[in-house]
Amino acid sequence: MCEPCCLSQLACCCGSAACSLCCGCCPKIKQSTSTRFMYTLFFMLVTVTCVIMMSPTVEKAMQEHIPFYTELCNKLNAGENCSTLVGYSAVYKVCFGMACFFFLFSVFTIRVRTSMGCRAAVHNGFWFFKFVALLACCAGGFFLPNQETFLEVWRYVGAAGGFLFIIIQLMLLVQFAHRWNQNWSSGVKYNKTWYAALALVTLVLFSMAVGALVFMIRFYTDPEACFLNKLFLGVNGGLCFVVSLLAISPCIQTFQPTSGLLQSAIISVYVMYLTFSALASKPAEMVERNGENVTVCVFPYNSGEQSESNIVTGIGTAIMFGCILYSCLISTTKRSSTALQVYRNDFPENERARCCFCCVDDTEDYDDEKTAGGQNVKYDEKEGTIYSYCYFHFVFFLGSLYVMMTVTNWFHYENAKIERLLEGSWSVFWIKMASCWVCLLLYTWTLLVPMFFPKRFQA
Repeated sequence: MCEPCCLSQLACCCGSAACSLCCGCCPKIKQSTSTRFMYTLFFMLVTVTCVIMMSPTVEKAMQEHIPFYTELCNKLNAGENCSTLVGYSAVYKVCFGMACFFFLFSVFTIRVRTSMGCRAAVHNGFWFFKFVALLACCAGGFFLPNQETFLEVWRYVGAAGGFLFIIIQLMLLVQFAHRWNQNWSSGVKYNKTWYAALALVTLVLFSMAVGALVFMIRFYTDPEACFLNKLFLGVNGGLCFVVSLLAISPCIQTFQPTSGLLQSAIISVYVMYLTFSALASKPAEMVERNGENVTVCVFPYNSGEQSESNIVTGIGTAIMFGCILYSCLISTTKRSSTALQVYRNDFPENERARCCFCCVDDTEDYDDEKTAGGQNVKYDEKEGTIYSYCYFHFVFFLGSLYVMMTVTNWFHYENAKIERLLEGSWSVFWIKMASCWVCLLLYTWTLLVPMFFPKRFQA
């Protein structure tokens, strides 16, 4: 058992074979899924490294628990207490290496249409050599000349890539909303229970959106201050109401019969989440009351303990990086890659309503190949690639830039710490608030465009 598994892993690391687990009782895995999982693992390893670099808590723990820490830093010429290996500049350099890695692979895999060529073999295998190449790229960032100029230029490159990644995230959300409604609506003609499911989910989502709006009005507004909070809560709440009415208007229903309140409910919940995140990221305001300066428009922690704040930060960070991974992986599937195009509201002939519709495979059955002593692999790309290798790496390239900017608190990088990732910052506030409006704009566009170009949307 051990020897065949080792040979299998060796073929994966040093050859073009697909990676799989050593346990033969594990479910079958597709070659394309295995490849994307491995690149995701690379991405997460570098991301965790960046988080550690931005954490003074981890830095202090390393100084206390790693023997000969100071001597080791001196031998590495990393400055006092390895100062050059921590902080925002170190994160910029590491993410520069990761971005270069994925960008080079994006260029390398341009116009790859079959998995039988040498470029496809490099994309799907040789993981040990690619891991070494990734390490070399990340380490190479620390040896670039003119560090100050590099950091200044790279910051704006990162901001541009981060904004583009945000747009892709929002496009995927709009596509997800339409896809959900489309799938469940397809089951109505076979089982009227799907009507009840649509109504229930729509009601729950709208209740969440309204509840979030009331919550923010209660805790993030004040009669004497927080004018921007009151303004944007009114604007965003009103826009959600408008797009909900637009989705069920007769003119929209004529061109998109399946357009309904479920999509607008999903968009409304996400807009309320972004609004809450933006208000929570806004620098605190203070007013003078009874001769004392009082902080207003913040959600008061019950205990006021630092540990509670760290828990909130940890949960928020986990949600954020979960969204990053979702965007990187889902955007490269055959179905979701069309999110970069205008949504077409048509039903595939084999469309079946499912509770977990987003987990439906884009591919049919494929030949299995038994991995010696381990998990079975389904080689699903023998007749051609099922996703764009070039676009896959480009999305991870943008994700690298987004991680870099997020971990370093965008343009407030000087005093950035991972423990203060969700604390007040005007740049983060405006980025998230603008994301609300872009999301609403994209959704409105998908509703209106069939009216403007009806021939393009004819079945």
